[in-house]
Amino acid sequence: MGVTVAVGEQTAYLARVGHAGVLLLPMITGIGEQIREWADELAGEGITALVWDPFKGRSTDNSTREELSGLLRKMDDDTALAEQTELLDYLTGELGCSKVGVIGWCLGGRFAFLLGARDQRLASVVAFHPTVPSKLAPHHTYDAIAEAAGITAPVLVSYPSADTAVPNADFEALQTILQARQTGATFTQYFPGAAHGFSDKSRHDKVVNADAFRLAWPQALALMRSTVS
Repeated sequence: MGVTVAVGEQTAYLARVGHAGVLLLPMITGIGEQIREWADELAGEGITALVWDPFKGRSTDNSTREELSGLLRKMDDDTALAEQTELLDYLTGELGCSKVGVIGWCLGGRFAFLLGARDQRLASVVAFHPTVPSKLAPHHTYDAIAEAAGITAPVLVSYPSADTAVPNADFEALQTILQARQTGATFTQYFPGAAHGFSDKSRHDKVVNADAFRLAWPQALALMRSTVS
């Protein structure tokens, strides 16, 4: 089981086991039960997991998704990226991780691309159903599809065909940009009929979502193990 730690003025969830590390960037749930379970699972795989807190103590443990969506609409890209960079510094500094990757879901998947383009310390970038529509939201400063060209690490992106947040054409544009990179392998997962956020167990009442995650997660774990261990 992990613990809550202070990193500068932030708090984060930490499941610590060794010198391989991954930074987790949550979906709209914040550091809710689902994300903590994934962090603990990574620790069970021998990977230290540190989770960014996008909503400063608010999560689906104590807030509605509507309330969290309201907080998301106020989020500033540069502030979030500075917090995530501070957490990477903590992983590679105080925690002594020699290799670190990043994995994000939904909004966190978008930030995984933005952070991966900016920080060459990352050994891998994994993004589950990243919220990267080509039409930028009012609170978005950066185009994550375009910025993905700057990632030099291996990337795994997991996309559901029934994603109402990101049109298929935008995913195809992202895939083209990733595969045009001269450095960094690209691993693409495509799940017909699965929905945005399919990895969230609250959506596994639909078999197509549960089946997609059952296939997707082991491959993501394998990439993280091979790149940070």
